[in-house]
Amino acid sequence: MKLKPTLLATSLAFTILSGCSNTPDEIVVAEQSEVEARYLEAKDLLAQGNYVRAAEILSALDASFPFGPYSHQIQLDLIYSYYKTDNTSQALASIDRFLKLNPTHPDIDYVYYMRGLTNMKAARNALQEMAGIDRFDRDITEHRNAFNDFNTIINQYPQSKYAKDARQRMVYIKDFIAHSELAVAEYYMRRGAYVAAANRAKYVLEHLGDTGQVERALEMMLVSYRELELTDLYENTYQVLKLNYPENALVN
Repeated sequence: MKLKPTLLATSLAFTILSGCSNTPDEIVVAEQSEVEARYLEAKDLLAQGNYVRAAEILSALDASFPFGPYSHQIQLDLIYSYYKTDNTSQALASIDRFLKLNPTHPDIDYVYYMRGLTNMKAARNALQEMAGIDRFDRDITEHRNAFNDFNTIINQYPQSKYAKDARQRMVYIKDFIAHSELAVAEYYMRRGAYVAAANRAKYVLEHLGDTGQVERALEMMLVSYRELELTDLYENTYQVLKLNYPENALVN
């Protein structure tokens, strides 16, 4: 039986279209080729220092192709791009998502390292917003978070290539935290709140005793105990200060 002309034309058109359509495998290959091309473009931009444009491309790729052979590297490079553009909130959000979804990834030490760096940058940006000078009497949550991130590398990934740098950064952060605690103690002393001041200084002595703030902490404790007329605590602190810092003006 012959098909009617209209039906025949429709049948031929369907056949032609079917022959030209891509198979699922061909579509996947085409998508992967597109992702690869765009990803290599982003990598070139990163190498050139164009972090803003690289972040735009990587963000689009991450949203459109969250799975695939390039997905993890796209996400890692996106974290780095956000960090370099001072977009610390997006960087931290991307880091936390990566850690949650890929806790056993072979580059997980790098992700913790980037979180530590990002927290430090967030803290530094906040300081710069406060007249561009170091301030030790502000919230130091980001410093504590960064310290914990670097400490994770030291404890969980001691063989990491980032461990040495993480340890050095922890030294700086501990000294900053100690300095901050003593700035608060100083604030209390100016207002006659000597109990609070002594407790802050004592915290530094007990928990941050390997920083360069120990002598200052002992001085504050000594003055506070004198003002509070706590004779025994004053004498004990005096002896410790004299033993460790015999040239200190308060023991001469």
